[in-house]
Amino acid sequence: MNAPATDTQPAAHAATDTSTLALSALEDRDAFTRRHIGAGTADQDAMLAALGVNSLDQLISETVPASILLQDALSMDEGCTEVEALAALQAVAAKNQVAKSYIGMGYHNTHVPPVILRNVLENPAWYTAYTPYQPEIAQGRLEALLNFQQLVMDLTGMEMANASLLDEATAAAEAMALCKRSNRKKSDVYFVADDVHPQTIDVIKTRAEYFDIDVVVGNPLELDQHDVFGVQLQYPGTYGDISDLKQLISGAHQQQAMVSVAADPLALVLLESPGSMGADVVLGSLQRFGVPMGFGGPHAAFFATSDKLKRSVPGRIIGVSVDTRGNQALRMAMQTREQHIRREKATSNICTAQALLANMASFYAVYHGPEGLRKIAERTHRLTAILATGLLRKGLTCNSSYFDTLTLDLGGEREAIYQRALAAGCNFRPVGDARLGISLDETSTAADVQELFDLLLGSEHGLDLNAIDAELAGGTIATGISASQRRGDAILQHPTFNRYHSETEMLRYMKALENRDYSLVHGMIPLGSCTMKLNATAEMIPITWPAFANVHPFAPESQTAGYREMFTELEALLVEITGYDAISLQPNSGAQGEYAGLLAIRKYQESIGQAQRNICLIPASAHGTNPASAAMMGMKVVIVECDGEGNVSIDDLQTKAERHADDLSCLMITYPSTHGVFEQNIVEICDIVHANGGQVYMDGANMNAQVGLSKPGLMGSDVSHLNLHKTFAIPHGGGGPGMGPIGVKSHLAPFLPGHSVTDVPNLATQNGAVSASPFGSGAILPISYLYIRMLGQQGLRHSTEVAILAANYLALKLGEQYPILYRGRNGRVAHECIVDVRPLKESCGVTEEDIAKRLMDYGFHAPTMSFPVPGTLMIEPTESESLAELDRFIEAMTGIRQEIARVESGEWAIEVSPLRQAPHTQADLRAAWDRPYSIEQGLFPTAATRSNKFWPSANRIDNVYGDRNFFCSCPPVASYEDDGQ
Repeated sequence: MNAPATDTQPAAHAATDTSTLALSALEDRDAFTRRHIGAGTADQDAMLAALGVNSLDQLISETVPASILLQDALSMDEGCTEVEALAALQAVAAKNQVAKSYIGMGYHNTHVPPVILRNVLENPAWYTAYTPYQPEIAQGRLEALLNFQQLVMDLTGMEMANASLLDEATAAAEAMALCKRSNRKKSDVYFVADDVHPQTIDVIKTRAEYFDIDVVVGNPLELDQHDVFGVQLQYPGTYGDISDLKQLISGAHQQQAMVSVAADPLALVLLESPGSMGADVVLGSLQRFGVPMGFGGPHAAFFATSDKLKRSVPGRIIGVSVDTRGNQALRMAMQTREQHIRREKATSNICTAQALLANMASFYAVYHGPEGLRKIAERTHRLTAILATGLLRKGLTCNSSYFDTLTLDLGGEREAIYQRALAAGCNFRPVGDARLGISLDETSTAADVQELFDLLLGSEHGLDLNAIDAELAGGTIATGISASQRRGDAILQHPTFNRYHSETEMLRYMKALENRDYSLVHGMIPLGSCTMKLNATAEMIPITWPAFANVHPFAPESQTAGYREMFTELEALLVEITGYDAISLQPNSGAQGEYAGLLAIRKYQESIGQAQRNICLIPASAHGTNPASAAMMGMKVVIVECDGEGNVSIDDLQTKAERHADDLSCLMITYPSTHGVFEQNIVEICDIVHANGGQVYMDGANMNAQVGLSKPGLMGSDVSHLNLHKTFAIPHGGGGPGMGPIGVKSHLAPFLPGHSVTDVPNLATQNGAVSASPFGSGAILPISYLYIRMLGQQGLRHSTEVAILAANYLALKLGEQYPILYRGRNGRVAHECIVDVRPLKESCGVTEEDIAKRLMDYGFHAPTMSFPVPGTLMIEPTESESLAELDRFIEAMTGIRQEIARVESGEWAIEVSPLRQAPHTQADLRAAWDRPYSIEQGLFPTAATRSNKFWPSANRIDNVYGDRNFFCSCPPVASYEDDGQ
């Protein structure tokens, strides 16, 4: 099963006589597999020999339980070349029709500045980075995310903001949950204005059901007729009207209800901020700040609150702290809210972020600055005002207040005009039976308005755009924003938003930030349970093709044939890989996938008269997000213990399953477990749960150890989510995007997520939505599609085999220096292993954090710290790393162990050792050196670091200081002047 040789450092050998090869061999159709897998044949053979096995087949048979190991190959085509795959996908994309979108509803055309497109979205230094849990090597994207928070705070008028959420609809659902837990009022009713975007109402209703919240949708002017704990408003409304927020918020506060406002960020450039009118929460999507529509995503939602709610804010928050030299440094603040720590007590799932897209939006604001944004907003509004004025003069009626959206009452002519627009390549929004919505945006021009006049009024309308514009500019006629509705305060006054308006300066600023961050372009990121594998360039290319990037998620189905064809094929491929019967692509993160899977289970159980089932069994070895997801579904979590080998205790599972048989809803189990082993009794585990009336949710976080070797749907699992941003090569983007589609067995298929705006194919019932878009983040699904197509049947299996080989090789070599906490049958691990640091802490005080920070000096990102077991490091090499890179990591860990020995012997005190002083920076070179180890040992401990040094941009950051002195906006101007930044 070994791939053809592509050694990283091949020995000299005689040239192969290619003249005798058959044409099929010369076509080199498995070239992508060889390039995706980092270890060539000789590398693999060397690792196999070290492990004492003769072949990959032997290693797999010793590692994977025979009861689940597939005997047959996956039923799919063999892999293909990058050229072939891209050509085929381009033909599919051509079936999409990119029309001018006037649909609105929170999705708008935008111009992605080329300097941002090329240097961020298409740059692996930005898209292959991980979530900034190691801030000393993540200061660049942390600054970009801090800029994002400042942008949001300025626009919304709120005191603090987080670093993004998944989409506007799920952000609104989070706001509802925040209002419920933060308001002591004894009410279970949540009021949603009837002019909130329909997809948002859909997601709110879905989320509310298992929180036992009653959702009332109605006219906000009738709020006083209801006793509610919270209110959701839209500003401007989905049909374009600009409500009197001040009056509505005041009325809600009079009955002790909290108010959340979903706001359009471009409109907020001109409109009075919701924060200034008393809003408790302001949320929305920053998609129109330079992020393509992409058939629904990925986009960065924003979420802002008053300062008093900061401890309840969902997601990540970037804060300002200091490092050990007292220099200003950034970090993720208040990480104790992390769901891996709080588990079933979590109030949200912190994995719900869109860092890459938040960075793009923040750079868009930095590049344009306040004046540039104001011009864009004014131009968009002016064109809308010209359109509204002309239509009114010709007898058409529409809303009198507006920013960029008009809803026209066309009576019996509605359908004819709608079809005329479609024929002209323009998409309007049908509203009811007699109205059409038209939303303009940054890309709209005077020529577009002229075309709209022609479509709506006929070519003989006689309207003069320039004359109307002159009247509007002169103030002789009103626009859709009154003087009292305009904001009077300045926005984006921080120097960062006023310095980088030439492309030269912008390019250098982004490059300066990029240089501070460690990503896969620098070396291996061995994070356990995160699968930081290659994100091949060929897979990334299609996401910026206009045929994929510029499609509205609610475009007519006839215009999205290419997307739908790709989705259908991707679903079929995932069905074959997983052994399930149906797939939903809607969940736009792993956390959303967990939620959607549990939702399907609960809906199914309700349908068979077993709604009382609400107990969720979760092994101690399960993925950390599981308890948080179960809690969000209104389930009671019962932990199942593990034995000394890291396996689920069959006895404890049997006891608890039988004890809760009447109310058992499901078991959530990660496979292989986060302890890094294949449970030998997985089939029995599933049987026990089914025998007691429950369903089995198998977390797909570790699916990279299963593809082509086993199928969750064939071992007894009923549902899984798939982390496409792990196993199927979507990049992590520095903390998002991701995708978490779910696979289900046939009995759960009728309960997959639906959507109120667009029909979901093959779904018999109209179930509630879990994401704003019916297909989640559609624009990044081509990545996983190409990954599967190019690897094909053998390449997928071979990738899994090599991932397991690499993990076992590391476990073998590291096990000579450190205890490996858990091993499975025959002493094997799955695709990751756990190094136990606790004995070292007991012997000399060295912690897992010391090792993690010291690895930065050796040129590596740290493994996963203290998860799933405190005081440990979880290491996952993936299949994409070469033997040379694995050996470089082993060299680093060996060097660190030798340093620990010098602490153990008393030669170095822990506080002045290179371990506790790590990471070392250029600031250490400039300062007086008075440490008991040399500069070379501290900063250049290996030959690799002497020839190719990655410099951390901050010394170790003080987490306690950052939490005690919470500050989540851009630092004041004076600090920039002092630092010379």
